[in-house]
Amino acid sequence: MPAPRRSVLALAVLSMLTEEPMHAYRMHQLIKERRKDDVVNVSQRNSVYQTIQRLVRDGLAEIAATERAENRPERTTYRITDHGRTTLEEWLRAMLATPAQEYNEFPAALSFLPTLTPAATLTALAERCTRLDDRLAALDAEIAEVTSFLPRLFAIESEFQRQVVTAELSYVRSLIDDLRTDRITWPQVTPNSRAPSKSVNDS
Repeated sequence: MPAPRRSVLALAVLSMLTEEPMHAYRMHQLIKERRKDDVVNVSQRNSVYQTIQRLVRDGLAEIAATERAENRPERTTYRITDHGRTTLEEWLRAMLATPAQEYNEFPAALSFLPTLTPAATLTALAERCTRLDDRLAALDAEIAEVTSFLPRLFAIESEFQRQVVTAELSYVRSLIDDLRTDRITWPQVTPNSRAPSKSVNDS
């Protein structure tokens, strides 16, 4: 039998089930309430249900009870299995120890910069800086709020995100400076073009 497929959402579901048996809607609520949706994609509510079904199929979770209240749809509560606890710990150790290859949009966009003009690139990067500044402010507020009533342990994912955003903001600002001072120029057509280099000041 193949090993259960690891995912961030599956990790979150199993982790919540270590607290107590829960139904899918409650798990979705907790992810939102605890602001874990910053690191776990639950934009589609159905994704939680699908993940639970996969965990049950793989023997990592099981049905604890099924209830039907008057005038309400049937509700199923799930609990973690022993295999699920072991797998959760294995996943956590692996995810902490091994850097993953992640295909993020921003590095991909940087790899195709010659498609835009230097001026258009500069405008987009300046807008990104503004949004990164806003993100830093939001993270600072979140960290302050969480640590006002919980141990720092419960804010470390936000601390990490803050470090990542800070590093990105520093790099983007340096990139903008290099564009404005013509330390970065590129051909007008393609990376293989013999056309003269074009800079922000030529746009």
